[in-house]
Order: sequence, then structure tokens, then C-alpha cells
Amino acid sequence: MHASSLLLASVAAVAVMASPTYPELTTENAMPGALDTVSSYFNLLAEKVQQTRQSAAAPVCDLSKAVFPANSATPALPPPSAGLVLKHVAIGRGTQNYTCDTTNATAVPVAVGALATLFNASCIAAAYPDVLDILPRVVLPFNLTDNEITAFATRLYPTNLAVSGHHFFETATTAFFNLDTPSGQIGQIPCAKNNTQSAPSNTVVGSDSDNRGQQGEAAVAWLKLLAKTGAGATGGLQEVYRLQTVGGSPPATCAGQPAAFTVQYAAQYWFYESS
Repeated sequence: MHASSLLLASVAAVAVMASPTYPELTTENAMPGALDTVSSYFNLLAEKVQQTRQSAAAPVCDLSKAVFPANSATPALPPPSAGLVLKHVAIGRGTQNYTCDTTNATAVPVAVGALATLFNASCIAAAYPDVLDILPRVVLPFNLTDNEITAFATRLYPTNLAVSGHHFFETATTAFFNLDTPSGQIGQIPCAKNNTQSAPSNTVVGSDSDNRGQQGEAAVAWLKLLAKTGAGATGGLQEVYRLQTVGGSPPATCAGQPAAFTVQYAAQYWFYESS
């Protein structure tokens, strides 16, 4: 699908914002500043649509034109290995999961994986990297409450990006990405962390975590992950990057926390395959 078509579909999504099928932007489920962020997003979309109308040809999904994110505030992650090419870009929206020792208020929360839905952003990455960069900030303010999980299972609110896969953990050290859906067979990749860097200091903080009263979670780290040897990766997938994260970090200690809890996050995921 042409990137311009995706942009037009996103703009059209405004018309259904009041539908009870999808979450609404209210003070109950949106963090402070969300209205400004969403407004900036749709203003940027309108600008891109206008540029497309004035151009001789609509942009196409040529991932060779996608610009790998970088930030001067922190050292860059190692680049993709030689011989690999970009296959897919997705926006992930879900939760980082933690456990706590409830008998020790000074204990540090322990990460026990993540659960997220992935949404196809390849055409946006190819043609409009500035739109791509703002997407994690745009989508995080809409909390994944019980009434809204179904909405996020079908599209990335308030955009119109389609589901392209799911992310979960098979074990404590094996992150799994399943990019095989009825609309496309991209591949699957069980992988392990290869390199990490802290999110840039200027990253936008997160929103309220599942209504636990906590706000302003820092962004989880940026990661480079490698396919586990012999673990059954398909589609030629070899490496995955988690970038442009928003939210997801736990509180500093377990004081006042339950034995298990989640913190909402959003991020870009870049998938590389052998050429």
C-alpha cells in the first residue's frame, strides 16, 4: 500500500474517534499533554498529504529509503550486521511486566518480559520518518484498559496502522516476535539481547500505569537483539532493534507495589533479514 494511502486512512480515522468501539481521548485515559501530541501528529499528517498531492508520484514502500534512528544524546547501538537488509518496521504497543518481593519495600522490581501488539509502519518509515518518530508518543497516552484491549487488537489508535504481529517472551531471556498474520507472512524470530543503551535523556515520559496511580515512567532502554542460533527463526529474520521507546520502566523500589504488575510502553521495532 502506498504511504500516502496510509496517511489518508489515518486522517480519515478522526471521523470515528467518538465510536464506542475505540478508546476516546479523555482525562481518564490520556496523560497530560496528550491532546497537544495528537494535535501535532494530525497536523503533520495533513502536511504530508498536501505534499503528496503536489508531487508527481505517490511515495512507495521502499525500505531502502528508511532512516535508522539515531540520537546524539547517547552512544549509538551497533549497526545491523553486514549483509542484512531492513525487512519490516513496526510500532509496538503493550506492557513491560514486572514482579516484586512484597515483603521487602526496598527490593528492586524484576523484569519478567513484555507483551505487545505490533503494527505495520514500514511505509511510514520509508516515506515519512518524521511521522514515524512521533508515533510512539502519539499512541502511548491511550491506556490499555479492559474495555480497550479489543480495539488495540485490530488497529493502532488513533492511527489506522494494521496489525503485523505480536511480541512476547518464551522464557526470561528469549524474546519472541511473530510476524506471521493472515495479511502477511513476514516470519518469526526468537531472539536474545545483544546490546543495550539507555533511552535518550530527552525522551518523553510514560503515562499512568494501569491506573495504579504512578505517572511519568522513564522510557525503557533501546536494544539490539539477535536471533537465537537453532531456535527456529523464519523468513530470514536475523536481528531486531527496539528504538524510540516511551514509558515502560518500573518504579525504583517495590514499596507499595503488588507481587506482579505491568507498565505500559510504546516503541519502534526494526527487523532485519539476510539479503
